Amino acid sequence: MTVIALKRIVCGLCLLILAACGVPEAYRTPVGPEDIDALTRAILDLGPQVDAGEARRAAEIAYSYTARLAVEYQIEDPPLVHNAKVNAGVKPRGLCWHWAEDMERRLDAERFRTLDVERAIANAFNPVLIDHSTAVIVARGDGFADGIVLDPWRYGGRLFWDQTVDDTRYGWMDQQEVFRRKLDEAR
Repeated sequence: MTVIALKRIVCGLCLLILAACGVPEAYRTPVGPEDIDALTRAILDLGPQVDAGEARRAAEIAYSYTARLAVEYQIEDPPLVHNAKVNAGVKPRGLCWHWAEDMERRLDAERFRTLDVERAIANAFNPVLIDHSTAVIVARGDGFADGIVLDPWRYGGRLFWDQTVDDTRYGWMDQQEVFRRKLDEAR
């Protein structure tokens, strides 16, 4: 048996084990008005300059667009299993950077006057963990560290959000800073 064949068997077994876990029920719970209200309040809390209408619209879009992308990406599995399917060409999209890119593009299309969308990356310099990308909504002019992580990938199409600094699962870095450091390392 070749090394490549052995790797394929091991990867296949890992996928089967992960697939058996399925997407937890909590990830599939319907979004209610209280979810949108909570995110709206958090966005308003980013600063006194944030417009209430824009905060509400951003919260509604973050939830509704997550749901739309979950359908478009054909999300049926936990994130890492879905990643494997995307990388194998079985699913069209759904890697974390797809979610982040699409969310950023959709929110930017609103042309908010009081809000900006930034991008953040975690684990970029960790040799063991895979990179993770997300969109971050901030008050206009603030940096990603002052914002709110909008992460639809983490729970397989169910929007996770939290203050960037309070999201202890990931050590977020500004995407542009990650790119600068990687470019410097490559030189």
